[in-house]
Formats: sequence, C-alpha cells, structure tokens
Amino acid sequence: MAQDHQDTMHQGIGAAGAGKGSSDQAALLSNQLCFSIYSAAHLFNRTYKPLLDRLGLTYPQYLVMLVLWSGDGLTVKAIGEQLDLDSGTLTPLLKRLEAAGLVSRQRDPQNERLVRVTLTGAGRALRDHLGTVQEAILCATGLNLDGLKALKTQVDELRAGLAANLGPADRDD
Repeated sequence: MAQDHQDTMHQGIGAAGAGKGSSDQAALLSNQLCFSIYSAAHLFNRTYKPLLDRLGLTYPQYLVMLVLWSGDGLTVKAIGEQLDLDSGTLTPLLKRLEAAGLVSRQRDPQNERLVRVTLTGAGRALRDHLGTVQEAILCATGLNLDGLKALKTQVDELRAGLAANLGPADRDD
C-alpha cells in the first residue's frame, strides 16, 4: 500500500528519485505539479491583465491595493509581509501607485523610521470595480464558487507545507 502511494505520488508530481520504470513518467513536464502551478499562475496573470489595464493597475499593484482595501494605513513592512515582497520590490510599486494618485505615503509621526501607506479617495473608489474583476476571473476559471474555494484551500495548504519545509537559510526573509 505504501509503495502504491509512493508510485502514485511520483507519477503525479514527477518527483525526483522515483522507482525504476516510473522515471520516464517522472521526467514528463506534463506530470510536474510545479509546472501546472507555474503555467496556471502565468495564465492568471494574462487573464487579469486586460481587466486591470482598464483600472490602470498592474497585477502586483492590484495585490497591494487588495491589502490596503483590507486595512488602510499599514506600514510598508506590513504590506511587504502580507505579500511576501521585500522593500526593494515594494517601494517602486508604491511610488507608482502614489504617482497615479491612488495612495499616499507618509512617515509615522510616532516613529519616523516607519512609512505608512494610506488610500486616497481615488484609491478607495477603485474598490468599487473589485466585484467586476473577481466575477470575470471566476468565469474565466470555469469553476463554480465552491470549486474555486476548495482549490484555494488546497493551494493554501500546499503553500504552507512548502514554507514549513524551508529552512531559515532557504527563506527570502
């Protein structure tokens, strides 16, 4: 039974070190879980692009806006932690959002080392388009809402499992 599970796992995700006979299957790109997720992420970005272009946002900027719509006035560090982005990546995104009039960045009066990011009126108003974007994405997936929620739960579990197996030296933070 354990061997059956192991063979299925190797064939299903193309893990290295599969037993003899299954190495050909393990080497197929179509059997790689990582490629399925990579290509789905690429297709998500392509699907989001025309929707976000209409709003004047890139996909990474949209993610920043989602964070701020959930909690305005966060520090740059708090936004970066939620998005798993370092300040070197996040700062240019925030500068472009500020130049577009969607956010404002100001030093925290209690702690000058912290920069707080707040939505402007235009940034708050942009949230009115969120439902349209999310509905279009749901339709594009071909899944129903329950299927999409179940898939998200599985991907969240996958991400948590992968993160838990990284050692401190392997993490970006």
